[in-house]
Amino acid sequence: MKKLNLIFASLILLLSTPIRAQEIVPQTYCNPLDIDYTYMVYNSARNISYRSGADPAVIEFRGEYYMFVTRSFGYWYSTDLVNWDFIKPEQWYFEGCNAPTAFNYKDSVVYFAGDPAGYGSILYTDDPKSGKWTPTPSISNNIQDSELFIDDDGKTYLYWGSSNVHPIRVKMLNKDDRFLETGVKKDLINLVEEEHGWERFGENNFHPTLKEGYMEGASMTKHNGKYYLQYAAPGTQFNVYGDGVYVSDSPLGPFTYMKNNPMSFKPGGFTNGAGHGITVKQTNGQYWHFATMALASNSHWERRLCMFPTYFDDEGLMYSNTHYGDYPRYAPNHPTKAGEHCGWMLLSYKGKTTVSSSKMQIKKSTSTDDEFEITEMPLEKSDDGEILSKVLTDESPKSFWVAEANNDQQWVEIEMLKPGQIYALQLNFHDHESGIYTRTEGLRHRFTIEVSEDGKSWKTVVDRSESYEDAPNAYIVLTQPVEGKYVRYNNVKVPGNNFALSEIRVFGKGFGKKPAKVKGLIVDRKEDRRDAFLSWKPVKGAQGYNIRWGIAPDKLYQSWLLYDTTEHFMRCLDRDTKYYFSIESFNENGISEKTEVIEVE
Repeated sequence: MKKLNLIFASLILLLSTPIRAQEIVPQTYCNPLDIDYTYMVYNSARNISYRSGADPAVIEFRGEYYMFVTRSFGYWYSTDLVNWDFIKPEQWYFEGCNAPTAFNYKDSVVYFAGDPAGYGSILYTDDPKSGKWTPTPSISNNIQDSELFIDDDGKTYLYWGSSNVHPIRVKMLNKDDRFLETGVKKDLINLVEEEHGWERFGENNFHPTLKEGYMEGASMTKHNGKYYLQYAAPGTQFNVYGDGVYVSDSPLGPFTYMKNNPMSFKPGGFTNGAGHGITVKQTNGQYWHFATMALASNSHWERRLCMFPTYFDDEGLMYSNTHYGDYPRYAPNHPTKAGEHCGWMLLSYKGKTTVSSSKMQIKKSTSTDDEFEITEMPLEKSDDGEILSKVLTDESPKSFWVAEANNDQQWVEIEMLKPGQIYALQLNFHDHESGIYTRTEGLRHRFTIEVSEDGKSWKTVVDRSESYEDAPNAYIVLTQPVEGKYVRYNNVKVPGNNFALSEIRVFGKGFGKKPAKVKGLIVDRKEDRRDAFLSWKPVKGAQGYNIRWGIAPDKLYQSWLLYDTTEHFMRCLDRDTKYYFSIESFNENGISEKTEVIEVE
């Protein structure tokens, strides 16, 4: 009887104890996009081997999505805009497509162009998933950076241009007769650097000798009867590479400069740039802007892709949400917050990093004169004899570490400054003398990841030791978050001769308080009205600050994320526009309240 009473009491206790439900982790994505980027042929004669993805053309076709990328020798397919599978076509341009264009015509045929030689052989298919395409004869030339647009009435337009002198142009084609030119041809828009600061050439819109930016990457979006002609400036290798818009009532113009330009802009943070893209409408009506980010470590033309939600406001102004643009963001399937920052912060910033070996560690950045500033860092060890690395948690994709070998004896361990709840990781691998110069099948990234609270007892949270995934910017979300202060990457084998990384980023939620509201924001607009100097008081415990600005207090569409500074000089304003500014601080625990908006004449 006593035993029965004990069992009964235990059962009552069990039933009365609330069951802790497992947290449902939402689907997210993180820029740069996690796809199997192709190795480039640009600098193969100089033995410079690197992956790149640029100039995306993304279309929706019969409820699914296709993404075409410069010189990738094929294209990618997705059902959800997050997970992409590569399709190798049966026949394709010999050197791969260059600055491609694609158009879905009434869910019946996909048209495509992008010959790197500049000749206009347009391909078409009604089954892009099969990889089977039919070419038209070559009927046009000089169509670098082209955009094919077919209006609702079937009239067909080809926009093109890539120059620091010549404008974006348009010519009409006959879709029903091999896309022959009809004779209608017009100059449309050009850069006006003396009015638009963000169009000025160079890193941070400054170059000591070259003043003219490059206008390229035309793209057309029709929305509510208006034609939004998008264009990229000032150069793909720079942090300020962005997309602007001119608007018209006709695909032939005249076009008017959109007053809140640029519509896609990401000059700060880990990975910079958001230019030369395309805007695609999801099946639920949400727009997304796919664009090019500047990695520019092995080469200025080393690039990655990004995706941002895009909107049209009450004035019909087009804009993208790039705030915290390289932090995890809700996936397109989220019912109310698709593309918004999901609240996971950076836990790994400036964490103490030890490595198994070190062939070299390079600190690298793009200077204002279009060259690289390169520092080879001396070998540094801790008091315990551990090899240290300071480039793997510095929030710079250009800096990198190279191990002595590419085997299962190589590892990286990060001791974060503070413990946190870990939700996701991003591994940014670096190509160091990889010796690969084209699309190569069978590449794999194999590794495991462990987490520890004390640096002694470890738990494996990721096991890709036998993976067949090729993931140069692997973004990995844990099925359930785990508490930890230490993260250890254990290499098995990755592409290339040496295991090399540019950054390990750990995302989640810290256990402390988010920083206080910023005080003392001052915006000093200079005599050259395209320039402004900003300063503010430091906030205790802040990792960094996010400046927001725009053309109205409720239209702060632009942002610039900065680490470890309380001042900033920007050269990206439009000369004749009144602006409004606000700022917030952030750390591993969250984002502060925004400051009151400041009006700046």
